[in-house]
Amino acid sequence: MDLRRLAGWSLLLALGCAPGLSVAAGKCERLIATGSPDAPPYLWQDPQDPKHLIGAGADLLEQVAKALGIKIEILYAGKRAQALDEVRSGRMDLLTDAPLTTTGLEVLDYVHPPLLENDYLVWTRKDSTLVVERPEDLHGHPGALSEKARMTQGFGVFAEQNLTLTRTPNLTQAFQKLLLGEVEYVLAGRYSGLAMAQTLGMANDLQAAPQPMDKPGLFLAVSHNSACNDPWLRGQLAQKMTELAASGLAEAVLQRNLERWRTQLQPTVSAPKQ
Repeated sequence: MDLRRLAGWSLLLALGCAPGLSVAAGKCERLIATGSPDAPPYLWQDPQDPKHLIGAGADLLEQVAKALGIKIEILYAGKRAQALDEVRSGRMDLLTDAPLTTTGLEVLDYVHPPLLENDYLVWTRKDSTLVVERPEDLHGHPGALSEKARMTQGFGVFAEQNLTLTRTPNLTQAFQKLLLGEVEYVLAGRYSGLAMAQTLGMANDLQAAPQPMDKPGLFLAVSHNSACNDPWLRGQLAQKMTELAASGLAEAVLQRNLERWRTQLQPTVSAPKQ
């Protein structure tokens, strides 16, 4: 671990000892969060404790909550749509991996900057001759994208107007189309793509171009209907997100959870449907 990351962890731990933070929380000393249950290494259902979610997003949020002197549980609430319903209703307080959308803004208060960024890369077979440095280079080449992918609005409009993309129900089927030669590339997240390639035993058959085509953020978002949604909480979360972004910790946490996912893989484990 380099000194920058070590300093970042020390900062978070020191913040947890700052006087008055837990008292300032007032009416809320405990938060309930949820998110997508099948998005490793960001978030997935704990195989040892299925009521809870684990992953990079969970680890970072737990560190932030500790720094604020707040207890937090990150619970499994069902599939993505069910998790959003739980937060929208106020039965749960936080969504840990909210994409920034106009519909989301109607029911959620987004905390800036994002908890994590999800770089979308161009994945190809290792024998591919496709050279991609910018989104325009994909024009005229057939590709695939999971219907569950959450791109930025701007890239979504560009893709709709300029790219030939087959939408698949999940990332598993998109990668399978790639290996079968039905498409030339797949648009998938850097870390979710790695996790999927490991899950399917394709890691030695695929490669990803280094230049991101899109960089949607995964935000903490507080329900409008949460009893804990107040200016103090939103302000403190925004401060911690700013400190976290400057610390450079996210990549290390993602790498650690990618390895965590790898060690959990068993022949009977079904692939995450992203």
